[in-house]
Amino acid sequence: MMEAMRLWQDLPQRMRDAIGFKQTGVTYLARDASRMAAFEHWLDQARPYGIDTRMLSRSAVEAMLPNSAGWIGALQTPSDAQADPLVTVPVLARAAVADGVIIRECSAVLGLEMSAGSISGVVTETGTVRCTRVVLAGGAWSSLFLAAHGVKLRQLSVVSSVFTTTNLPAGFACGAFADDRLAIRGKAAGGHNLTAWSSNKFFIGPDAVRNFGAFLPHLISDFRSTKLRPAAPEGYPDAWGTPRRWNNTDQSPFERCRILNPHPDMASMAQLQSQFASAFPSIGAPEIVASWAGMIDVTPDTLPVVDHAPIPGLVIATGMSGHGFGIAPAMAKMVAAIVEARAPQHDLLAFRYGRFFNGSPRHVSSAI
Repeated sequence: MMEAMRLWQDLPQRMRDAIGFKQTGVTYLARDASRMAAFEHWLDQARPYGIDTRMLSRSAVEAMLPNSAGWIGALQTPSDAQADPLVTVPVLARAAVADGVIIRECSAVLGLEMSAGSISGVVTETGTVRCTRVVLAGGAWSSLFLAAHGVKLRQLSVVSSVFTTTNLPAGFACGAFADDRLAIRGKAAGGHNLTAWSSNKFFIGPDAVRNFGAFLPHLISDFRSTKLRPAAPEGYPDAWGTPRRWNNTDQSPFERCRILNPHPDMASMAQLQSQFASAFPSIGAPEIVASWAGMIDVTPDTLPVVDHAPIPGLVIATGMSGHGFGIAPAMAKMVAAIVEARAPQHDLLAFRYGRFFNGSPRHVSSAI
């Protein structure tokens, strides 16, 4: 995370201004001693990396926020920052193009072309791109794509809903903060984004059944916040009717469903409004002006997979578990090192592909 923050800060000032990059800080709030203990444990592990994260007392929290929710303390990182992905990604894309990168949009990838057991090209709906090295950063689609090439990936996806509020009273915290129920982030243009901290909707499908054992510890630890649904919308990666095998001459699942755009869970939104009103009774339930949802790809231990795939020439970079945008600069730097056969500057052992298949111990944490 520190590497990602440094790389964000190293962007030219004009680019940081263009994407609205601001160091607003992030605060994780605790309602009980067990959560404070989890924060302390996390901080003990993170201190050697030179972060400016600190523990806050109840009085410090009360000075920062109305404390009707009964928060007894918090974990805060003042240097944490925010930027709008909808603005940032096009800005970075234009900078990449100016640097010689070719970006081809609206062209679904159908599969890999192999020669003598190694990659020789990527087959797209508009033609084959000849290459010997490929990075798969397909998010929620990654497991389906790999399975079609005989490669297993322990990955599932959940739906998370978000809504934007009207402007809240002057003086209300404009940074980002979260407790075990809700997460709030101030927007530069006014208003706040509000989402459930851990409440997600999960569609049961073939991959969910196959990976049940691997994800069982995660499900047990987070059972109350997961809403199970019997089937995904038609065409989604783990829908019952989505093909698992296809030829490069067939219409692929990626052409049938080009954009994952799930409907927001409005029942969840109503619950969030009530929880916000309970936490801040002087403000009450905020008005919703916009809402949306997204598919978050997760692994059994909520850590990414960044490693060589069993297919020579293929590198996997997926399973960011909701943190992909924030850690993107650092991850991109490490992926580039792997592709170019250079030694990454960081230890990537925790992100290795084989950890889900070789009996490696895994720890599921939802503290932050």
